[in-house]
Amino acid sequence: MSITEKPLQRRQFLRGALLAAVFIPATGMLASCVGGGGSTTAPGGTVSAKNPFGMAAKSTVDAVIFKGGYGIDYATFAGKIVEKTQVGSTVKVTAATNIAQTLQPRFVGGNPPDVIDNSGANLIGINTIRAQLEDLTPVIEAKNLEGKVIKDTLYAGVIEPGTFDGKFVQLNYVLTVYAMWYSASLFETNGWTVPTTYDEALALGAKAKAQGKYLFGWGKEAATYYQTMAIGSAIKEGGDEVRLALENLKEGCWSLKPIQDVFTGLKKIIDAGYMQPGGAGTQFTAAQAQWSNDEKFILYPSGGWIENEMKTQTKAGFKMTGAPELTVTTGSKLPQKALHSTAGEGYIVPSQGKNVAGGKEFLRAMLSHDAAVNFAKTTFSSTIVKGTIPADGFGSTALVSQVKLLEGAGSDVFSWNFVDLYGLNTDQLVVWNTFLQGDSSVAQLTSGLQSISDKVRNDSSVKKVTVT
Repeated sequence: MSITEKPLQRRQFLRGALLAAVFIPATGMLASCVGGGGSTTAPGGTVSAKNPFGMAAKSTVDAVIFKGGYGIDYATFAGKIVEKTQVGSTVKVTAATNIAQTLQPRFVGGNPPDVIDNSGANLIGINTIRAQLEDLTPVIEAKNLEGKVIKDTLYAGVIEPGTFDGKFVQLNYVLTVYAMWYSASLFETNGWTVPTTYDEALALGAKAKAQGKYLFGWGKEAATYYQTMAIGSAIKEGGDEVRLALENLKEGCWSLKPIQDVFTGLKKIIDAGYMQPGGAGTQFTAAQAQWSNDEKFILYPSGGWIENEMKTQTKAGFKMTGAPELTVTTGSKLPQKALHSTAGEGYIVPSQGKNVAGGKEFLRAMLSHDAAVNFAKTTFSSTIVKGTIPADGFGSTALVSQVKLLEGAGSDVFSWNFVDLYGLNTDQLVVWNTFLQGDSSVAQLTSGLQSISDKVRNDSSVKKVTVT
């Protein structure tokens, strides 16, 4: 099978999601496979315009939401909408920080939640459960709470990332822009220029060290943020050849020259002493606070969720701003302004849930205008729903900078999915923590990552997805 990239749709979605919104004022395997896709509406549910999935009257919706950078308040908000529109219903929103560990017993036991935000470092590899998930096409074909067909209110290209073998099983709710984040005010004060290459970053590290600061830092659960940055850099440097080799788990993919050049550039920074030590023993939000509140290091690679995640631990006047990920040379195949961006926070509805219709109704509420505006306003991030962000980004410098990043990238926007698809992040964290703390070489980093990819590629029990 293959997933065919659709450049025009992806470009329209990724570029348009924030860019167009500026001009619109705000008004291993789990359970053995279960047959998926057959809708199992709760007994007694009556289908109507106000209840398109036949959610049973006075029923309960069990929602498990990853508690990360976006928190869970936005999901609670959506739950209240369900309770209001489906009078007598109850939505139970439960936070989880380790989705796979928390929910594996429930999948095995045949009693998964009705709807899940499958996100975070320890998400469930979607490839292991996709046969057990509902087709979400009826959700986007239904009318939203404002009476409009949902798919007509979404940015183009949002369905493809969650579609496997022609089945749409994962609704990616949040538009995520990946960048290298910094304090514009700190850079202005010191007269620093944001680096565009690894050599420039190395030179900036020396300037930061002279001011008693480090260039980079990390926390143990987020060590692979540097993998994300490295892959983004390598794709910009080497183009689709790099992306497709990684996506398809090709033999020797981590040894491609653009990847090796990026690893070498990062290793120089580590060996020069510009990476704040101790990250492998530091909880990731504590490490991030060392950046956003204490300014102990000056650059941090992350997704657009970072502002909301650190909103109570950010120094006043910090002016959080994103910059494109580094390249190795000035002659990279994609321009330096090219951007890694995609829809994230993957929502799924298990077919064995007790209230499948309720799970879909929860997603319908989340895709309403009110819920999408609430998300953008409270998390400083955009959903896949159009027309929810004002020109001032609700006062967020980070959100405004995401718009500028997308505008600067134009059509040069890319992404990849193999890490989440095969659930590789947990194993990769070990390799990256060792590398970032200076205890392994580029060769050892490469060998460790290749071993993880090879294990999946050579496992005949894992169904592979070929990306072209």
